Amino acid sequence: MADEPTPLQHGTVVLRHEHDVPRERSACGHRHRLISKGDEGVSAWAHTVDIAGARAHFHKRATELYYVLEGEGSVTLDGKKQKVFPGTMIHIPPGVVHGATGKMRVLVVGIPDIDDDDVFYPDC
Repeated sequence: MADEPTPLQHGTVVLRHEHDVPRERSACGHRHRLISKGDEGVSAWAHTVDIAGARAHFHKRATELYYVLEGEGSVTLDGKKQKVFPGTMIHIPPGVVHGATGKMRVLVVGIPDIDDDDVFYPDC
């Protein structure tokens, strides 16, 4: 079970291990919410995501940073396909339609905090 956030004089510290949070389905594959909605005093979120193909989508409010940890494949950013592999960092501002092919493990950091009503599919 995940430990509760620890309040400090200057904010909230969250220390969480991936094996302490459930694996769940997301728009990009399966994720572990390391820091996410529901954590008090945080202004961003961080998930590890196992991507095995991600449907094209975009966010109207969130900026996302993807850092490829393992595997390889391609990301499509506003229709342009780019090869990615471990060590690749991608900055995805609001409004950019993005998706992925291949199998990879990615650390995804988003600002502001995740909100499920900020995921939109251009093919709907």
